[in-house]
Amino acid sequence: MKDAVDTPETRSASLKGMGCARKRVEDVRFTQGKGNYVDDIQLDGMLFGDFVRSPYAHARVVSINAEAALALPGVVAVLTAADLAPLGLHWMPTLAGDKQMVLADGKVLFQGQEVAYVIAEDRYIAADAVELVEVEYEELPVVVDPFKALEPDAPVLREDIAGNMEGAHGPRKHNNHIFTWEQGDKDATEAVLAEADVVAEEMIYYHRTHPCPLETCGCVASMDKVTGKLTLWGTFQAPHAVRTVAALISGIAEHNIRVISPDIGGGFGNKVGVYPGYVCSIVGSIVTGKPVKWIEDRMENLMSTAFARDYWMQGKIAATKEGKITGLWCHTTADHGGFDACADPTKFPAGFMNICTGSYDIPVAYLAVDGVYTNKAPGGVAYRCSFRVTEAAYFIERMIEVLAIKLNMDAAELRRINFIRADQFPYQSALGWEYDSGDYHTAWDKALKAVDYEGLRAEQAQRVEEFKAGKTRKLMGIGLTHFTEIVGAGPVKNCDILGLGMFDSCEIRIHPTGSAIARLGTISQGQGHATTFAQIIASEIGIPADDITLEEGDTDTAPYGLGTYGSRSTPVAGAATAMAARKIRAKAQMIAAYLLEVHDDDVEFDIDRFVVKGAPERFKTMKEIAFAAYNQAIPGLEPGLEAVSYYDPPNMTYPFGAYICVADVDVDTGEVGIRSFYALDDCGTRINPMIIEGQVHGGLTEALAIALGQEIAYDDMGNVKTGTLMDFFLPTAWETPNYTTDHTVTPSPHHPIGAKGVGESPNVGGVPAFSNAVHDAFRPFGLTQSHMPHDHWRVWQTANKLGLHG
Repeated sequence: MKDAVDTPETRSASLKGMGCARKRVEDVRFTQGKGNYVDDIQLDGMLFGDFVRSPYAHARVVSINAEAALALPGVVAVLTAADLAPLGLHWMPTLAGDKQMVLADGKVLFQGQEVAYVIAEDRYIAADAVELVEVEYEELPVVVDPFKALEPDAPVLREDIAGNMEGAHGPRKHNNHIFTWEQGDKDATEAVLAEADVVAEEMIYYHRTHPCPLETCGCVASMDKVTGKLTLWGTFQAPHAVRTVAALISGIAEHNIRVISPDIGGGFGNKVGVYPGYVCSIVGSIVTGKPVKWIEDRMENLMSTAFARDYWMQGKIAATKEGKITGLWCHTTADHGGFDACADPTKFPAGFMNICTGSYDIPVAYLAVDGVYTNKAPGGVAYRCSFRVTEAAYFIERMIEVLAIKLNMDAAELRRINFIRADQFPYQSALGWEYDSGDYHTAWDKALKAVDYEGLRAEQAQRVEEFKAGKTRKLMGIGLTHFTEIVGAGPVKNCDILGLGMFDSCEIRIHPTGSAIARLGTISQGQGHATTFAQIIASEIGIPADDITLEEGDTDTAPYGLGTYGSRSTPVAGAATAMAARKIRAKAQMIAAYLLEVHDDDVEFDIDRFVVKGAPERFKTMKEIAFAAYNQAIPGLEPGLEAVSYYDPPNMTYPFGAYICVADVDVDTGEVGIRSFYALDDCGTRINPMIIEGQVHGGLTEALAIALGQEIAYDDMGNVKTGTLMDFFLPTAWETPNYTTDHTVTPSPHHPIGAKGVGESPNVGGVPAFSNAVHDAFRPFGLTQSHMPHDHWRVWQTANKLGLHG
């Protein structure tokens, strides 16, 4: 009888491979306070940098006097654009093909812009010295409204490119215009709109917000003048890309630059781009010959690092009287701030906004996006979404709600009759994407049944009657969302940043004793890579996940990759991991066949070993094979057991979800209470259910914050009104509701393990669900649209405009 400890079930369980709710291995050090963040790095003789920042949103810099600052004991240097100009470093390229001032060159374009860089022996001395730098400004007219920025008499913001009507993405039609990007068939769409039974129109604004990661941005630059090698530690979501950009900017040979991303306290897109603090720290280290550290404070992070969203989306949706959608039209005005520094693939200057047809079979569509300069901070990051997908999802899910009102139709049924059917996949969208797989109807029906949708609608109707009768002052809203995301950037044929193809990589090395190390071109900021990627390898080659170590974030050891953002870790790096593991497994099969004295084709892989076909009692475990790879001369094979994979995906992946939020809205206080939130996600093959659930909880909480109050707001003078955590909403345990999570599984047909990615889905789907719940509460009283965020004051104002306070 087979030993009970050697059954397929026990062997599989011991691997802790894909599908296992394995605990995060990273948490051991994090929960004990043993993480290693940028500000933990201490080097001999290290100096500290701090910025003089502009109090004005638009002003000419008349003069800079640093004499008093330089006289302060402990101050080593004060850098200005004049110091950087001879080195060609006063401007730097952005990820969007624009250029951006490192330090203010002649004028400033947003409040908080970097004007001078103080280097001192102590960070407190540096802060004191910042106050001693005298800057004379000449105020200029401020433009914070992107529509006003395009008016004929608007002030010219970017004087450096004034009159140059050819931009990085085509013709410019105004000095404050950046690009026009179009997708789809404009003429056909407008013809459908002209002939449609019903056309619903709405202007939808997705406000400017900010990722506000737990750890702000920072770096430590150390130039060794003896070896000529620059080492740069920093909060980098794409360390290899940063190294390439650093080489381009500094002129230092790329092999002489080492970029290290240690533990990162949250990224969410905020740490993809290159900031002036990085460049100034590098220059500071070169000039002083000592390491220079720069760590921004919270106000600097909120005011000047990359923002998210700020899209004005004018929509038109056409349908038959029965509710079948026949066309979609969208024009977006995108506020990019003072410089176009968005982290989008080169061919997609407005990100993947052309996923705005969502989960629906829309035969014809047209999208146009105009990028505009204003006196706001630049950056446009994909805050927990893949390149503007959240804006696209919010747009279509709000347009569906507006159409439902126009048709006097239930919004759940409207969605159902317009879903892409399962038999239509792979599905070619009207705006150019090929959706890989999906079963939207099954997911939708499961979600509606889980929340008792019919019962909720009956309760909502009863609540309206009670409100009208004066028995309650709270309305009830049901927020529906069915979203389709596009992640896994990406195929080199579609996606690059600054000419770098967006592939990713993995190197796996099996040691003689059967343990393994995997190195990847990604970098975790809380996603649990060390846990989940080990599980992929465990399932692919039969080595327990506990015996596999993962390394990321060091360009001297990791293979070249494009980093972690846009939910690309599992779809791209996870695929590279699986493909590298399969190369190892193929070699292991040949070794096993030699050891078992049979032909390669006569052995097959079985969980953690290779067995002889028809004689399973004859086998070699992966541990035995690993040892043999290093101590036996096997004809036709090199010693060792390792492999590298650079994976260029053939297509994006398309996770989707069905979310339903139930909210109670107090019309007298404007308070929105989330009673329940149901989230069904389909991310294809599920590697670790526990980590997926954690990702969903975190993403939904960020979506809650965005929908109900998280905003970077400006006054007419360009002053940031929400630049501290007293004003910028971060939900605590008090505001955060309980979430019910669920799933279906529709594997991606082209991904090696069928995984699609999930990290950003809850933000993509959560924001419209929360927002739709607020809108739906007011729907019986005539509301079609109000702009996010739905904070207490705005909700109170909405109730007041509808006459509900009387």
